[in-house]
Amino acid sequence: MNEQIVILDFGSQYTQVIARRVRECRVYSTILPFHTPAAKIDALAPSGLILSGGPSSVYEPEAPLPDPAIFNLDIPILGICYGVQLLGHFLGGKVEPGQKREYGKGTLTVCDPACVLFRKLPTQLQVWNSHGDKLTRLPKGFRPVATSDNAPFAAIEHRARKFFGLQFHPEVAHTPRGKEILSNFVHEVCGCGRDWTMRHYVDQAVEEIRARVGKEHVILGLSGGVDSSVAAALIHKAIGSQLTAIFVNNGLLRAREPEVVREVFGRNFHVKLQYEDATRLFLSRLKGVVEPEKKRKIIGRTFIEVFEAATKRAGKARFLAQGTLYPDVIESVPIAGNPAALIKSHHNVGGLPKRMKFELVEPLRCLFKDEVRQLGKELGLPDEIVWRQPFPGPGLAVRCLGEVTAEKLKVLRRADAIVVEEMKACGLYYKTWQTFAVLLPVRSVGVQGDERTYDWTLAIRAVESQDGMTADWVKLPYDLLEKISLRITNEVKGLNRVVFDLTSKPPGTIEWE
Repeated sequence: MNEQIVILDFGSQYTQVIARRVRECRVYSTILPFHTPAAKIDALAPSGLILSGGPSSVYEPEAPLPDPAIFNLDIPILGICYGVQLLGHFLGGKVEPGQKREYGKGTLTVCDPACVLFRKLPTQLQVWNSHGDKLTRLPKGFRPVATSDNAPFAAIEHRARKFFGLQFHPEVAHTPRGKEILSNFVHEVCGCGRDWTMRHYVDQAVEEIRARVGKEHVILGLSGGVDSSVAAALIHKAIGSQLTAIFVNNGLLRAREPEVVREVFGRNFHVKLQYEDATRLFLSRLKGVVEPEKKRKIIGRTFIEVFEAATKRAGKARFLAQGTLYPDVIESVPIAGNPAALIKSHHNVGGLPKRMKFELVEPLRCLFKDEVRQLGKELGLPDEIVWRQPFPGPGLAVRCLGEVTAEKLKVLRRADAIVVEEMKACGLYYKTWQTFAVLLPVRSVGVQGDERTYDWTLAIRAVESQDGMTADWVKLPYDLLEKISLRITNEVKGLNRVVFDLTSKPPGTIEWE
C-alpha cells in the first residue's frame, strides 16, 4: 500500500467511521491506539494523520495523550473534536470547559472560504457537535477559519504546517457535507491519489497470499456466510488446489444453503470442497435442551470436534484461513466512557483450540464489511452470497425456541424460506439488515379447511441496523405481511398463526435467543 492515512484512536465511538470515510475517498486508512510511538507511525510513512474524538478532557490527570513527537513528523494533521483540543493542549493553546455544551445538530459559519478544508463548500454548513470543552486560546501560528454558536474556534488551521482542527464531527452522517471536508484533507492537503480500489486490493492480496503460503496447503472453514465465502474465493484465486474448504452441515442451516455452497464453490469455482454432514450428531446432542446458552455451547463444542476431525481427513496443511475482518482486530481503547470498548466484546477472532497447530491466513483482516461485499462482487460471487443477511453461528437453533427437533426445523426452514422469497420479490430483502422467521413454543387453536387445528405460532422479525449493536424494527408494508402470512398458513403444515415482532434493540435483542 503506497498511500495511507493513520488515525489515532482516543476512544471515540466514531473512530471506525472516520476510517470508513477515508476509504470512501479511495485511500487506505489504518487505526492505531492513541499511545502508538511516533517512530512506529513514521515507519508506516503515512500521507497524513487524523486524531479522533474521545470521551475525555485533555486537562484531566488520566486523559489519553499521544506521543508529543507526532507533531514533529512533518506530515499533515487533522484533529477532530478531542483531537482539536489535543492540538491546542500540546502546541501552546488553552482548553477549558465550555459554559454551554454543544450536542447534536449545529450551524457552522466558515469565515475564511480560502481554507482548503472548505474548498467548494458553502459558507454555512450543518454539522454534528458532541463536546463540552472548547478551545479558548489558539496556539501560535493557528488562525480560526470557522465558528459555531458556542465555539469561536470551531475550525482552525496552521497553514504552513498543514495542521487543522475541527470541533465538530465531519465523519458522521449528521454532517451532510462532512465527507467532502475529509476528502479535501485527504486529497488536497495530504496529496493522496485514489488508488484504494477492490481491483487493486485483489492483485495485492493475491501476491501476499502466495508469498506467505508458498507451496504449503491451506484449510478454511466455509460457513456459506459472506466473510468465509469471500475469503475462500480470494485464497482459491491465489493458490488454487492448495486450498481445501471444509463445509460442516450442522442440520441448523436455512433452506438450500448446503446446496448453494456446494454448487457455487464445488462446481462453479472448482474449490476443493470437503462436505461434512453432521446433522444427526448435532441434533442428538441438542435433544431435550431448551436453555439458549446451553444450546450455543453444545453447538460450539460440537462444531470444533467435527471440524478438528475433518482437518485430519483433509490431509497435511500448515495454514488455517479465517474470514477475520478489520473491526475484529482493531485494538480496543480502554478509556472510561468509551462505547467502542463495549462493541468489541461482540467480536471473535479465534474460537479454535490451541492444540490445532495452524498458522493463520486472514486475507480480509484490513477490510470492513462493506468492502468485503465489494470484494466478493469483484471475485464473481453471486448476490445470494455477497448480499446475504447476517446469520447467527448457532443457526436456526436460536430461532427455534425451546427444544430443537428435526420436525420443528423442517417447519421453520420452510416458513423462513417463504419470508425470504417474498422479501426478495418486493425488493426489500437487500435493503434490510435482517428478516427472518422464529418458531415459537406456543400452540393455538385455528380453523383451516373448516376443521379445528392446534398448531405452532410463527413470528416474523425484520430489523434495520448499522452494526447489530442497536436495531429498529422495520415497518414492512401491510400487503407484504398479509401475503407472507397467507402463504405460510397455507403452505406450511404445522403452523396456523403468524405474528410480527415490533420490538427494537434495546430493549429486545435481534435474535430471540
